[in-house]
Amino acid sequence: MNLVTSSLNPTDAVFRHEIPAGEPFLFEIKAGQTLRLLDLEGNQAIDTLFYNAREPRERYDPQRTMRRQGNAYLTTGSVLYSSFGNPLLTIVADTCGRHDTLGGACAQESNMVRYDAEKRDMHSCRDNFLCACLHDGRLQKRDIGANVNFFMNVPVTPEGGLTFEDGISAAGKYVELRAHCDVIVLISNCPQLNNPCNGWNPTPAEVLVWN
Repeated sequence: MNLVTSSLNPTDAVFRHEIPAGEPFLFEIKAGQTLRLLDLEGNQAIDTLFYNAREPRERYDPQRTMRRQGNAYLTTGSVLYSSFGNPLLTIVADTCGRHDTLGGACAQESNMVRYDAEKRDMHSCRDNFLCACLHDGRLQKRDIGANVNFFMNVPVTPEGGLTFEDGISAAGKYVELRAHCDVIVLISNCPQLNNPCNGWNPTPAEVLVWN
């Protein structure tokens, strides 16, 4: 963990938006801007995808990111690399300390396999991603890849497996990322109710942007 607080004042933000519990949000930030993802009430996973806004085929690549930094988790100083090998964003502040990039996004299929056949039609992050893409028009189903789960606690077991545990975040925790290029940010404020990633109770989150 590398806990670093920010000097940025929310009153100086050029953009603020509260994402309701369980809902998606797609927006763009410019090169040099700083994005804050804020866990308003605590223990809320924020599933996020990043794309080069000028060439959306270039998107966040978790394998390249983990390999270059030699760490399975993200925190202050982590550079998020693209599928083309370019830096998309760097985490410049983090009061939570560790973010998952292994567990992926919940989906109809995974809800059914992991929990129960009757869970198949529950709302999921993949549904959120697809709905936001359809509404925006720049991204398609084929553009949905592996994502970052900000504030989500996914320990790696000694056997190399993954478990979904209670979050390590709390109300008011945040992570800030500075963009190296114009970036499309696609968020699912996770609606999952079948594991403790949201404390069994999805809550709102907020995004803030500074120049």
